[in-house]
Amino acid sequence: EEIRERLLDGGQLTGTNMCVLVCAMVIASVGLNMSSTAVIIGAMLISPIMGSILASAYGNVSADYPLFTNHMVGFGLQIAISVAAASIYFFLSPVKEPTVELIARTGPTFYDVLIAFFGGLAGIIGQTRIDKANTVIPGVAIATALMPPLCTCGYAIANGRWDMLLGAGYLFIINAYFIFLSASIILTVLKIPKVKELSEKEWRRHRLRMVRNTLIVAIPSIVAVYYMLL
Repeated sequence: EEIRERLLDGGQLTGTNMCVLVCAMVIASVGLNMSSTAVIIGAMLISPIMGSILASAYGNVSADYPLFTNHMVGFGLQIAISVAAASIYFFLSPVKEPTVELIARTGPTFYDVLIAFFGGLAGIIGQTRIDKANTVIPGVAIATALMPPLCTCGYAIANGRWDMLLGAGYLFIINAYFIFLSASIILTVLKIPKVKELSEKEWRRHRLRMVRNTLIVAIPSIVAVYYMLL
C-alpha cells in the first residue's frame, strides 16, 4: 500500500508539476543551446517526468489497466508540453547552430539501453525500499537523461532538422521504455497485489508483448553499436 501511494503520488499531474516541467524544459534548452553541462544537470534534477513512468509501470504490473491508461495519457501530455516549450524557446533563440550537447543526443546506441535499464532498476528500488528518504531518484534523473532528448526534439522542430528529431526521439523512447521495463520487473518480483487475476494464457500473452516491444525498441540501438565498431 505504501509503495502504491509513493509511486502514484509521484505520477500525479498537477498545475504545479506542469509549471515545474516547463521551467525544467526551458532551463535544459538553455543549457543545450549554450553547451552548459551544469545547467542541463540542474534541469534534470527538477524535472517531474519520471514519476509518470514509474506510476505507469505500477498500473501495468498490478493489472490496473484504467490506472495504466491514465498515467500513460498523462505522460503523453507531459511529452507534448515539454516539446512545445522547447520548440518555442529554440524558435526564439538567436543561436541556431546545433551545439555539441545537442548533437550528442541524436545518436543513441545500446549503451543508452543499458544506462536506462539499470537507471530504472536503481530508481524503482529506491522508491520501494523501507527507508522513506529517497536520495536515488535525483541520481537516476541525471543518469537516464530524459529531458535533453525532448529538448533536442524541440530544437529539431524549430529549425527543421528532421534528422535530429528522429535520433533524439529514439533516444527518449529508449530511456522511457527501459525505465518502464526495469520498474515493471522489480514490481513483479515484489509481487505487487493485482486488481484482478489474469489467466495463465493472458499473462503469457502479456509477457510476449513485453518481449516483442523490448526487441523492437532495442534492435536499432544494437545495430548502431555494430556499425560503430566496424
